[in-house]
Amino acid sequence: MYTSGLIITTFLVLAYCWLILQYRKWFRRLQTFKPAAGVSPITSFSIIIPARNEANGIEHCIRTILSSSYPDSLTELIVVDDHSTDNTAEIVLHLQHEYYNLQLIRLEEHLDGNPMNAYKKKAIEVAISKSKSEWIITTDADCHAPAQWLHLYDAYIQQNNPVFVAAPVMFTHTKGILSLFQLLDFMSLQGITAAAVSAGYHTMCNGANLAYRKDVFYEVGQFKGIDELASGDDMLLMYKIKQQYPGKLGYLFNPGAIVTTEPMHNWSSFINQRIRWASKADRYDDKSVFRILVLVYAVNLALLILLPVNLFVAGEIAHWLTLILIKTMVELSFMRPVARFYQQQDVLLYFPLMQPLHLLYTVIAGWLGKFGTYRWKGRKVH
Repeated sequence: MYTSGLIITTFLVLAYCWLILQYRKWFRRLQTFKPAAGVSPITSFSIIIPARNEANGIEHCIRTILSSSYPDSLTELIVVDDHSTDNTAEIVLHLQHEYYNLQLIRLEEHLDGNPMNAYKKKAIEVAISKSKSEWIITTDADCHAPAQWLHLYDAYIQQNNPVFVAAPVMFTHTKGILSLFQLLDFMSLQGITAAAVSAGYHTMCNGANLAYRKDVFYEVGQFKGIDELASGDDMLLMYKIKQQYPGKLGYLFNPGAIVTTEPMHNWSSFINQRIRWASKADRYDDKSVFRILVLVYAVNLALLILLPVNLFVAGEIAHWLTLILIKTMVELSFMRPVARFYQQQDVLLYFPLMQPLHLLYTVIAGWLGKFGTYRWKGRKVH
């Protein structure tokens, strides 16, 4: 029984390492997007921010977007207040005196009073129905946009003529183990996203930094078919668009397009966030994504089980350490170019130390994402 388990775990680890090496190959091929010289902005953007109890960060988020040099005539920002119990809406109303192209929508005025799971998707749909621009950009209320963000989107759209554009997101590193762990974990996800989308392998993105044509959003039926899920306003929509527009999706690979946000401030919030992300795993019509998620979960579960078996059944730990070492070294070979892009090379020193924690969190979050419930923004989600 032990030998069979060891063989299976070894096979899973080697398959996983092969996959990571593919991502590394694709990521290394990426070329930083460079806007053509002398091109004037022509793309109109409606930036949509669903917000629930975001009083601490909403003002700074709005200012980083609307204080850029992108023409005001081509920009509108729509904040959708999702039943906030703090003064999020009041802050936005106050800022409207300063920014004429800032709009506030109260989501409760567009619902029939019945509870739902997908408040965020509903907020985006309502905002898009009120928007005036040809392109939609979504971000989160706790995010900070760089100065050239809209300029880079405009240049990329002009030069590549896509219908959907994914772009990079990164956590800021505050302090402590939790912040460091989230930074490393999220950086690996973002590296895989950039590699996979650019290679046309599968659909991945993050709703804190993506753009799509408004007419295409309506052509694919908005969020119909995925509107009962609390999560999935990004990747599940991306796949729907890819089905109708193959070859028309792109990735804006430029450090000047990185949207930053703070990590979760406690372990409970972090686990709930990851459960929310994992909850849509079996809803991916993009089966390549689903197969990869199953492989990642199987690898981590097998290694987690193998550790006590090695210790208490076989009476040694050498096989487990060998497999962990192989996995870690392959992952580091992928993480190095990703960390250079995000200018986070120093944190890679801690990457090997986070392996046991990563095994445990992946198994727990994946299981609860499928069979459990979680709380998000004060709501219990099934």
